[in-house]
Amino acid sequence: MPASPMVPASLLAVLGKLRVFTAPGFTMFTAMVTGLVAQIGAGTVTGMLTGAGLSRAWPHDRAHAFFSRTRWNVEILGIVLAHLIVRTLLPQGAAITVAVDDTLFKRSGKKVFGAAWQHDGAARGPKPVGRGTCFVVVGIVVELPFLTRPVCLPVMARLWRPKTGPTKVDLAASMIRLLAVCLNRPLHVVADAAYHGRALRHLPEAITLTTRLPAGAVLFDLAPPPTRKRGRPRLKGTRPGTPAELAETATFTTTRVARYGRTDQVRIAEVPCLW
Repeated sequence: MPASPMVPASLLAVLGKLRVFTAPGFTMFTAMVTGLVAQIGAGTVTGMLTGAGLSRAWPHDRAHAFFSRTRWNVEILGIVLAHLIVRTLLPQGAAITVAVDDTLFKRSGKKVFGAAWQHDGAARGPKPVGRGTCFVVVGIVVELPFLTRPVCLPVMARLWRPKTGPTKVDLAASMIRLLAVCLNRPLHVVADAAYHGRALRHLPEAITLTTRLPAGAVLFDLAPPPTRKRGRPRLKGTRPGTPAELAETATFTTTRVARYGRTDQVRIAEVPCLW
């Protein structure tokens, strides 16, 4: 068994650009990444050691200590990774498409930090519930020359604890703002209907957010111009109707969009309003 990880030169060249560790920490990092890529089984810490061929050469607590006690910042690593993705895979100066979602990692045991019974979109059966830890994930969407569809490369993630601490929307908004400041480029953020709320209301002008509007959303016209009378100016206009009512009277145009690996013809209507 080798006493050090056998890292392919091509992979080492990429990992070398992510040096946010001490020298021993970087050795452990390269071993964990190599083992994660090579492991065909579970991507656990022990599984990574096995994939790297180090399960009998290194004590397992050395690998566990890398995640629990070694001094490195996961968000700094994510920012460095985001810069590498933008420099390498995106055109210079182009806007960045960012996807936001959450995923549940099933965990058992009473002492797993942050584990709880919560929604599991991938669960089988009539009840979409599972026990585990839920992470809100932010990734950069890129197009690769050897694929016909875009892919999302995760760069940041934060643990969400039900009924404790920030909401999923708060975590997503915080990571989006951090990513925008560090990358200094326009961001086009896409997310499902779960990601809307006050935390996303006052994003910087360089950030757009595309999400699905709930059927029961309350909409208002834009605020009317000041009347120059006494009192606070109005912050919103009148109610134009429900989304269903607006859809009945809106003017739709036909266009083609690429999605799910195919090109579809869809109808689009634009209604400026306040949500």
